[in-house]
Amino acid sequence: MQLSITGQHLEITDSLRNYVGEKMNRFVHHFDRINAAHVVLYVEKADHLAEVAINARGIQSHAHCEAANMYVALDEMMDKLDNQAMRHKEKTTDHHHIDGGIKTMSDKP
Repeated sequence: MQLSITGQHLEITDSLRNYVGEKMNRFVHHFDRINAAHVVLYVEKADHLAEVAINARGIQSHAHCEAANMYVALDEMMDKLDNQAMRHKEKTTDHHHIDGGIKTMSDKP
């Protein structure tokens, strides 16, 4: 996975870079083939904003969050991504029962 982190009006420290890397590894468990992820962190007045755009096989996802602390904004952003990933998996999962799951009228003894 190619991970790029950009900071606007903010210096990206090593601890912040490691924190973003940890959070993105959590998202990798949902999708095995993530091509690229671009994280933008920026500060506007007293608000800390985080947004991410992810390109993976079968899904393109985007999340944006605003909080008083950058770490809280990253946590909430990852929660939004997790919800999007779970909804996407639910849509793509085949819920039809094939053998023995659905009984028809001809199955009666």
